[in-house]
Amino acid sequence: MIAVIFRLVGGVGLFLLGMTLLSDGLKSFAGDALRRALVRFTGRPVKAFFSGALVTALVQSSSATTVAVIGFVSAGLLTFSQAVGVVIGASLGTTSTGWMVAVAGLDISIGTYALPLIGVGAFVKLLGHGRWRSLGLALAGFGLIFVGIETLQIGMEGFSGLFPLDKLPVAGFQGRLLMVLAGLLMTVIMLSSSAAVATTLAALHSGSVQFEQAALVVIGAAIGATITGALASIGASVPTRRTVLAHVSFNLATGMIALGLLPLFLRTLLWAQIHLGLDPGAASLAAFHTAFIVFGAVIFLPFTDSFAGWIERLLPDKGLRLTEHLDASLLSVPAVALEASRRALLETSGEFFTVIRSNLAPGRPEDPEARLQQLKQALDQSQHFLATIPSVAGDEPLSQNRLRQMHAVAHLARLRSYQQPPSVLRHQVIAEPLAKQREALRELLHLCEAGLRGREQGEWLTTVAEMSKELTSEHERGRPAVLARSATGGSDTTVVLVLLDAMRWLDRVGHHAWRITHYLGSENTGSFIPDDGTQVAE
Repeated sequence: MIAVIFRLVGGVGLFLLGMTLLSDGLKSFAGDALRRALVRFTGRPVKAFFSGALVTALVQSSSATTVAVIGFVSAGLLTFSQAVGVVIGASLGTTSTGWMVAVAGLDISIGTYALPLIGVGAFVKLLGHGRWRSLGLALAGFGLIFVGIETLQIGMEGFSGLFPLDKLPVAGFQGRLLMVLAGLLMTVIMLSSSAAVATTLAALHSGSVQFEQAALVVIGAAIGATITGALASIGASVPTRRTVLAHVSFNLATGMIALGLLPLFLRTLLWAQIHLGLDPGAASLAAFHTAFIVFGAVIFLPFTDSFAGWIERLLPDKGLRLTEHLDASLLSVPAVALEASRRALLETSGEFFTVIRSNLAPGRPEDPEARLQQLKQALDQSQHFLATIPSVAGDEPLSQNRLRQMHAVAHLARLRSYQQPPSVLRHQVIAEPLAKQREALRELLHLCEAGLRGREQGEWLTTVAEMSKELTSEHERGRPAVLARSATGGSDTTVVLVLLDAMRWLDRVGHHAWRITHYLGSENTGSFIPDDGTQVAE
């Protein structure tokens, strides 16, 4: 009995270790390619669904896909509706493990043939360089999966003689519920639905359980796949809790549908076995797992937007809107974290421009105290988040992205002191002599805000730069004329000094607005001009 238990525990351990090595190796070997592909090929719900399924099947980890999706939603790269489609696809992608086990891991002693693969993978990991080391890790993990399956299969053959699980009742609601709970419990203990499904496939192949029992355990494993994420989401950010809730809701609803329609699924599988030659054992169980997930997806996908909206209403984001993209969980992926900080700075800058523009309008200025306090808080949070993003040695594009954002933060900090004209200057700023400069600045701020929020296309950044330079030219041309009038006694000295300060105020606001849009609006191409005026290629 002890030997049987040791084989079962060891088989599960080898399988889990192989899955971990395969997943980590593939993710490291692919680098950011899978993440970029997930964002690029994610559009409408159906497209997002297939993207999630494909990526999960490639990395053999729905957790990895879900974590990436949470990061993309937090960073604003994906809408939550798109994320729901990816999460549903991830549930389908996990069924690929069952097919891999059923087709290649049970009918032949593949564990023996997998041993050289482990050896080759280990040597590549030890002797290789760069990404090839990650590929070696993935190869070794792939081999370990099948060694674990074979060990698990041998253990199950002995276990069936000690504990005749196939004699457990499945008739009636209580009997079925017991088997579903068994699958859920296996998944929670193993921390992997794939391991629970693989164990069930081995048990079915060895005759330890009946097919209907195995199907019920697989339903429980699908539901249990969400438990770990649900526990981890306690106290987490709103995007994390929303994504986990979507995953839990889909898997729970799909599991309940599969439980209710189990007789129909079993009859369909029997038809496929007779007419299509489907293997009545492990392959049929893998087909059942895939079928009820697809069935659930067909029901959910047409209502993805409504489903996502329901979750967003259930878990509203009560945080600061301007910094909603800043999530500490993103710091593990610097590229995504930098995109999140950039989007937060875009929102904050747009709000700054709107506030200043409204305070330049003739008439009594609004009382923006609460609004300005939010802007200050948003800028402080963005600056702190940017400072905590880890550096990636040798990644020039990321370094340039960080540098642009640091310049933007510096100009935003200066612009904060220009949120509204000081009371002593306001009369001159809105007076007729400076009407041309004032309206030019309001137009510039409007263009900056519209451009950063995606409402302007074409060469709007060039237009902003020209408008800022024109404001500076107006200041340089007007200053000598004002001073000349004062020198000849044509104007009161105190009024002249206030007028000069007002002209400089308008010029400085335009300059900082231009620099902010320049650093945030030009993402990864072109060149940027440092504050010392030197042209630097990016």
